[in-house]
Amino acid sequence: MADPRRTAVTGVGVVAPGGTTRDAFWDAITSGRTATRKITFFDPSGFRSQIAAECDFDPLAAGLDDQEARRMDRYVQFAAAAAIEAMADSALPDGVDRERMGVTLGSAVGGTTLLEVDYVAASNRGKEWLVDPEYASPFLFHALVPSTLASEIALKFGAQGPAVVVSTGCTSGIDAIGYGHQLIQDGEADVVIAGAAESGISPISMACFDPIKATSRRNDDAEHASRPFDRDRDGFVMGEGAAVLVLEELESALARGGHVYCEVAGYANRGNAYHMTGLRPDGEEMAEAISDALRQSRLEPEDIHYINAHGSGTKQNDRHETAAYKRSLGDQAYNIPISSIKSMVGHSLGGIGAIEMAACALAIETGVVPPTANWENPDPECDLDYTPNEARRTRVDAALSTGSGFGGFQSAMIFARPPELRREAA
Repeated sequence: MADPRRTAVTGVGVVAPGGTTRDAFWDAITSGRTATRKITFFDPSGFRSQIAAECDFDPLAAGLDDQEARRMDRYVQFAAAAAIEAMADSALPDGVDRERMGVTLGSAVGGTTLLEVDYVAASNRGKEWLVDPEYASPFLFHALVPSTLASEIALKFGAQGPAVVVSTGCTSGIDAIGYGHQLIQDGEADVVIAGAAESGISPISMACFDPIKATSRRNDDAEHASRPFDRDRDGFVMGEGAAVLVLEELESALARGGHVYCEVAGYANRGNAYHMTGLRPDGEEMAEAISDALRQSRLEPEDIHYINAHGSGTKQNDRHETAAYKRSLGDQAYNIPISSIKSMVGHSLGGIGAIEMAACALAIETGVVPPTANWENPDPECDLDYTPNEARRTRVDAALSTGSGFGGFQSAMIFARPPELRREAA
């Protein structure tokens, strides 16, 4: 039986807090700059957590036209802007077969921004039980239906292959890229626009996390509130943003002389069938996802040069994830630099997994491991190398990223420099 087709990453686009282009994002996180601040989109007084990592984003400056900016919810705007950058970066030939081009995008909560704005307007801030639909946006249906995310991006780039939205909570970004990879492996597409987007900084989203105390209440020190793996962490900081990767069949990408950042070497996900928000302390399901991704990639733990952690900054997640690394990688877990970029860009729910995979591609490309900002106090239960506060220059031929989502979702993905390109990168 022939080996499955291989998947290259040939384009990267990012919209993130602190940097709304790929280069600005990479400069921000490798400099250790945090983008967390008091919420400015609405009055957060009365909320337990009043801080977030917001994108300073202008859809028109990002390349969208007036109609797109009017029609698209904020998270779809993010995806469109990131896709514009990624497609330009990939330099696909003009004659690429659009019937062989797919779209796989992820989001955990979808169009909460427009849904909330329109509900407030239509109900007169909740005072009216019977509402007049004339007060709602004509594009409210687009916000309600999650498939809008994929359909808008497919429309923009004329992609006529499979178009899918993946919604698996906070692993949506990794899972959407993983699904795109599988489309290429299976011969269902030759090019896939893959990634995820989220704009969850809205009153309803913030209110959902307040009662379970998942978000940080370090409101008087927003810049240092997101503290993954630090002893004094007290929850995650909400974020927003998107990343889009252009996935391409590797042999075709090399034949056309395309720039290859890396290949998708392995991808796996598991469900813990345990608890809606709780995690098993031994990290068994995440460890199994990591081990499966390693098997697919035909790599050993010693071959992993960087781990981009889920690293949300909650007590249970960081312990769980540390245990999963030890369980799957053995003693080698102590030798691999690990970082959580959520310390700088916050946790954009379904969008963050794609942003983190973009960071893995750029780490391989540049030989730089971004830091975990705000790490000050060791936690005896989190005793690995979390690359505290300063980026580290080191060769990265393979990077592992992990995700953990409410509902029990556990995902792992490995990006690696193709063996064909390792000698030239030496």
